[in-house]
Amino acid sequence: MKTHISIVSPVYRGEKMVAELVQRNVEALRSITEDYEIILVNDASPDNSWQAIAQECAKNPRVKGLNLSRNFGQHNAITAGLSYAQGDWIVIMDCDLQDKPEDIPVLYRKAQEGYDYVVARRAVKHVGWWKRFSSKAFHATLDWLSGAHTDPAIGNFGIYNEKVIKSILAIPQQVRGLQTLLSIVGFKNGEVLVEQAPSARGGTSYTLHKLFAQAFNVIVARTNKPLKFAVKLGFTLSSVSFLLAVYNLLAKWIGVIQLAGYTTTIFSIWFVGGILLLMMGVLGLYIGKIFDQSKGLPIFVVSDEINTEKE
Repeated sequence: MKTHISIVSPVYRGEKMVAELVQRNVEALRSITEDYEIILVNDASPDNSWQAIAQECAKNPRVKGLNLSRNFGQHNAITAGLSYAQGDWIVIMDCDLQDKPEDIPVLYRKAQEGYDYVVARRAVKHVGWWKRFSSKAFHATLDWLSGAHTDPAIGNFGIYNEKVIKSILAIPQQVRGLQTLLSIVGFKNGEVLVEQAPSARGGTSYTLHKLFAQAFNVIVARTNKPLKFAVKLGFTLSSVSFLLAVYNLLAKWIGVIQLAGYTTTIFSIWFVGGILLLMMGVLGLYIGKIFDQSKGLPIFVVSDEINTEKE
């Protein structure tokens, strides 16, 4: 059934936040419309998040619950919610209340100025130095290797026209980073400056390892720059090796070198061997992603639904 605004929120370790999330969303939407839906996607959370979602669905039929069969990750959970959204406009936000529901009317009003989607630029981040460092490292790695420009102040929180969401869902790519997909489809976009609240969860589920894993997934899915870098590196090493060979021959003929250096030989073998393994590893990453994509694995699997038209 068509509605005006859909809110999609992936839920992980959100048992204690779901009730407040729904309440504040409902209050924020009153200034816009009564024609809304709130889609909460439980990404196989280890706590009682699904039970909390079910309770909110029982109270309000406009709240819809999706329970994934296993943990697919935040971006895949968002994709699941988007595939069920029926709104003319779709809001994407996290469940930990760092994205404030009270900012939704601000995003909506900005979108009415003629934008296809509007994202929130976070003015204040209530996080420690380690999270700031890891986030900057993530975006620096992603920008350098992908050739794109990503902004650590912009996350998933925003409002998107249904045509933007349909275009994103039409992309069969396994790696579902929202900002990457938006850069592919284009559309006119705007920004709104918002203040990010402290996480109600009390921390982040994104470790440095997860951030870099996400970065490399996006890089492999988006660009072949690492392969080009490997080719350039191989060509450079080959050139240096050729010059060193010429030098050693000349030095041997004129008597500068009396005995070939064992250390230099061993170092060269280890160095070139390491570079070859590195290039093979980069190539293997791309082959692995091609293999995963060719298998046609599901991006998400929904095991339970509440208040949805498909149930």
